[in-house]
Amino acid sequence: MQYLKTYLNKIRERGNTKLAESVCKTAEDVGEQYIKTFSFSSHEIGLLFGNVQSGKTGQMFGIMCKAADLGFPVFVLLTTDNVVLQQQTLDRVKSDLEGFCVCGENDARLFSDNSLIEPAIIVLKKNVRVLKLWANILNSTGFMKGNPLFIIDDEADAASLNTLVNRNRQSSINKYLDIIKYGASSSLYLQVTGTPQAIFLQTMASGWHPYFTYYFQPGDAYLGGDFFFPVSGKPDCISYLDSINNPTRTVVVRHLAVSAQILSSGGRVSNCLFHPSVRVSAHQKNAEDVKKELTWCYENIDSEFKKELQKQYDILTPSKSDKLPFDTIFSKASSLLINSNIKVLLMNGRSDTDSTEYSDGCCFIVGGNTLGRGVTFPSLQTIYYTRTSKKPQADTMWQHSRMFGYDRDPGMMMVFIDERLYKLFADINATNNSIIAQIERGIDDVKIYYPNGLNPTRKNVLDNHCVEIISGGTNYYPFNPDNDSIEDISKLLEPFSENEAYYQVSLRLIKQILSHIIPSSDFKMQAFQSILDTLLAEQPVGQGILIVRRGRNVAQGTGALLSPNDWQLGGSFCDKTVLTMYQVTGTKGWKGKPLWIPNIKLPVGIMYYNVFEEE
Repeated sequence: MQYLKTYLNKIRERGNTKLAESVCKTAEDVGEQYIKTFSFSSHEIGLLFGNVQSGKTGQMFGIMCKAADLGFPVFVLLTTDNVVLQQQTLDRVKSDLEGFCVCGENDARLFSDNSLIEPAIIVLKKNVRVLKLWANILNSTGFMKGNPLFIIDDEADAASLNTLVNRNRQSSINKYLDIIKYGASSSLYLQVTGTPQAIFLQTMASGWHPYFTYYFQPGDAYLGGDFFFPVSGKPDCISYLDSINNPTRTVVVRHLAVSAQILSSGGRVSNCLFHPSVRVSAHQKNAEDVKKELTWCYENIDSEFKKELQKQYDILTPSKSDKLPFDTIFSKASSLLINSNIKVLLMNGRSDTDSTEYSDGCCFIVGGNTLGRGVTFPSLQTIYYTRTSKKPQADTMWQHSRMFGYDRDPGMMMVFIDERLYKLFADINATNNSIIAQIERGIDDVKIYYPNGLNPTRKNVLDNHCVEIISGGTNYYPFNPDNDSIEDISKLLEPFSENEAYYQVSLRLIKQILSHIIPSSDFKMQAFQSILDTLLAEQPVGQGILIVRRGRNVAQGTGALLSPNDWQLGGSFCDKTVLTMYQVTGTKGWKGKPLWIPNIKLPVGIMYYNVFEEE
């Protein structure tokens, strides 16, 4: 049986030709580049990276089918520790993939009886009890002693990593995942996520840093980071809460206008999301506020409400349906209010809300952490986001971006958010684009950077001994360097005289100059070169500042290399990389010989994260 061909045909039969093309490309690329070359004697780990809510499940299924075509007989598909999500994934595997023996968490007998006659897919939650159980089952059957295992870890940056790395211990889930993969004769472990920050900041020695990374592009209809947070500035779909007098009322009226347009045009559902805080009390208060504003709309239906609805109607520009006359929109909105056909739903640890409850009609959903990973809201058009944190984490914030997806109408999207929070999201999107650019250009050592005050991920999964921060705006130079050839550096720098205070040059030239420096251990040359690669991946013609000074009689070990004037000159360039090259005489240290000494300063306000292996 040709598993990939069968799956692609099923997608096409459902009328989604474009998705079939995308899945085919991903599966064939990963198959040719990484699965075909698998040795069937090693344990390898890779990363499938896609945008949040961009269709990773279909891509995962395609890769699994390709792997089955290439000889993998057993697949373990991991979901987050959520009963509903695990069941949804199990049901989808059964409906989408033919020719496999599909096993849930309680199907040990089915797995054993199948005896690998059909390739098996085991769908498991990342739960200690479940993983321990299946580690024993896989071991007791004996199948894995002579067969490779393919593990697909959905949302791999959540729960799978070792949260006790800085206590010299191993967290339970991480331990049992190790037992499962190393219990097989060989394994290929595919991490899947839209937020890979924590994964890229793992060391190779940990066993959780990917050997390879594959990024798949979202489809044409996808609304993602560049739609909501473009480099050109705030788009029309963003409203700053700072400038709105009564934000809850504005959000409610806006969503009623959008819902009336969608539901009157044949749409089934229109969702609005309130994400105020992690506190359950805040969720309850927001839900009560929404109900209060709905009551106000009903009580003022022919007066103030109609005026406010008109304001929102005037700025609607639907692209998936023809804009209906205002009278039709007002009539539908009034009907929703009068007949109480509006749902206000709570989603948090104390309130169980099933996905069927927000699958039709006009809905307002209020919640906290449960609005994150794995939860999809159909036709989500209106978002009220005010959640703040003293120490915000980029991957957590990005997973809260439920506005991303395919079934949104771009002309009716609206995100209500504080200006400061919008800037944080824009910074996260910029780094996401940088990660994508590095992957697409084949850079193995992917570098991550964020503004000061925004952490990439939770600290308990990062090895404190191996992850360091290089601060933009700080001057770095090696204490005891050497040159591989002072003549070659001098020739490179020959065109740059001291008659000019500084020169604007290509970052590629700066990389070339640094390649001739033999650094001392205190100067992370590889990290600086990788950061320059990162900047060039985003902007291939990236520019920096070069300052050249010759014949400097600087003493080694005085704590500062630069003169006050050069320090001030370099500091005046806040948004550029500055390389200052001093040719020292060598009469006061420096191995007693003339040397070129580099001083590098990266753009101000940015924190660059560097991972290195312990020796």
